[in-house]
Parts: sequence; structure tokens; C-alpha cells
Amino acid sequence: MPNSVRNHQGKPVKIFVGPDVILALEGRGFCAALLKNGQTKSMESRTVSEFSDLISQSAVVWVDYVVDSISKEAVPIAKELGFSESLVHSLLKDPRRGYEDLGNEMGVLLPAMVVEGFDVKLRRLLILIRGNMIVTLHISEVKRFFRVRRYGEVLLRKLPPKMPRKDKITLLLIRLIEENNARNFDHLRDIEEHGDQLSHELADPKTPRAQMGQKIYQMKHALIIYLGGLWATVDVLNSLRYGDASLITDDQKLINRIAGLIGELNSQIGLAEHLSEVLASGLEVLQSIYNNQLQILNNRLAMLAAYLAIIGTALLVPNTIATIAGGSMFVLTPADAGWYVGLLAVLTITAVGITWYLLRRASLLPHSPE
Repeated sequence: MPNSVRNHQGKPVKIFVGPDVILALEGRGFCAALLKNGQTKSMESRTVSEFSDLISQSAVVWVDYVVDSISKEAVPIAKELGFSESLVHSLLKDPRRGYEDLGNEMGVLLPAMVVEGFDVKLRRLLILIRGNMIVTLHISEVKRFFRVRRYGEVLLRKLPPKMPRKDKITLLLIRLIEENNARNFDHLRDIEEHGDQLSHELADPKTPRAQMGQKIYQMKHALIIYLGGLWATVDVLNSLRYGDASLITDDQKLINRIAGLIGELNSQIGLAEHLSEVLASGLEVLQSIYNNQLQILNNRLAMLAAYLAIIGTALLVPNTIATIAGGSMFVLTPADAGWYVGLLAVLTITAVGITWYLLRRASLLPHSPE
């Protein structure tokens, strides 16, 4: 149920309380910290400035913050947490790059997918790393880490105490990227379900043909956008794996975990491409069915035209003879009725037979079974 509170600017904020998550629609922050004495602590706040004391006492800290607009709010929030303005600007101005290392601080920009039917949107997930801190910035529509927040302290508590800080930061970073990848992969199932529904509509002969082309395009476009997001994530992970950033671990086992993430993404890419191939093959089958239906209709129209030609001949020949014989140059009496009717019958049958033979030779009439 929605509850109404006010943020630090006095604006009303709706907070939805559900069985799994508590989601604030306007700029809500979360901070989980592994303190220097080995204990863990977490807190929530509407402003990142309230996290400063906890950050100063921490050996490793994760800050997750929800914003209304990445492009407008990421820079001031990052500066308040101690990051440079140039780091955020360099990531946001070139979304395809997705990786920036300035030595004492670094950041990655990952696509966070939001799918509604065949409408696939690539939102931005900004991850900043500096010293002992990882910061994730995203809009409320992304909904990536609200489940992870519940286990933030447990996640930090499981980090080995004697592990170097760089290794701890890397492990935490890998866990956050894994969560983002998992949520992205869930959306492939949504696309597949809508694709199955589309196949059902295409199989229905009553479905308007005008709607089919648009829906087919929407599904193919959704798969292209989805694959683009996966490839962008692979590029970022490759940069992390081979970038030799000073803030990232040199432990080969942890580096191999990043390689494992890349392998999982390649598998997801394979599944998405396979779904695209299945869609393409299904469309080819449907196109063949429609072509066969059109061919059957054409054959029926040709047969109808052939029968109409025979009927027209049977009516046209006696009518033509009767018109000629009724002229002034021929004088017929009732005594001529017998041979006249016989002549009409013979000529009509002959003309119909010749017409039937020619149409049969042109394969416009069905052949008799052998």
C-alpha cells in the first residue's frame, strides 16, 4: 500500500510497501558497510550526505541511490560522495564506451533493461568505484538492487577478513553485476512469452494481415535492442577483465569469475539469437502457408473462368446462329425447324467440345484421376 512522506526538498514521496521490496519513487538511498572492526551496518536515507559518517568508519561500503534522472542528478551526487565530475561526464557523454579508469577512481556504465511486451528500453546503471566504496546509481524503473539491499550486510559479512581490500571491492562489484545480468536475462523470458502469443495470433486465419507486419517488426526490434544491451555488457566486462585497473584485483581466480560472467552473457546471446532464428523460421512457414492459400485461390479463380468460358460458348454459338438465320437473307418456314434445331445442337456441342479441349490442354481444368 502506498504511504505518503516528504523528502528533504519538501516534495511528497510515495513509498510502496510490498512483501519483497520497499521502493521509493523519488531519490531514496541505501548504504551497507563493513566496518573496520569487522562488524556490518546498514542504513537508509533520502540524502547521501547522511552516509558520510558511516563511510568514514568503513573498510568496504556499498551505496545504492535511486534518482529521477541519471543525466541531471548523477554528477552532484557523485561529487558529494567524493568522485570527480570528469569521471561521470566521460561515462555519460559516450554510453557505448561504458568504462572509464582515472587511476584513483573508476566507473562503468551498464545497460539495465526494462521490458513491457515488445517494448525494450535500455536504462543506464552507473557504478562508481573509489577507494573502499562502490556506488550504484539508477532510476526507480530499473528496480535492480532492492532485493540485494535486504542481504547487504550478509553479503559484506561473507567477505573473508584477511582478503585485500581490492579483492573485496572486486567481489562486491561482481555480485552487483551478476544481479544486473540476472534481471536482464529474466526479460528474455518475457520476450519469449510474448513471441509465443504472437505465434498463436499468426496461426489464426482471422487475424488482420495489417496487424501482423507491425507485430512481427516489434518482436524483431525487441530482440535487436536486447542483443545490443547484452553486447554492451560484454564489452564492459572485457574492459574490466583486461583493463588492469589499479582499483580492481589482480587475483587470477577473481579475474576468472569475470570471465565466467562473460561466458554466461555469451550463452544468453546465443539463446536470444536462437529465439530470433526460431521466429524467422516460423515466419517462413507462415509465409509458405499464405502463399499456398493464395495459389489455391488463384487456381479456383482460373477454374471458375474456364467453366464460365464453356458456359459462355454454349450460349454464344446458338445465339449467334439464330441471329444470322433470323436475318432477311434467310427465309425459314416451320418446315425447316427440324434441321435448324439439329444444326444448332451440333454446332453448340462442337463449339463446347473444342472449348473444353483447349482449356484442358491449357491445364485450366482438373484432370481425371488415373
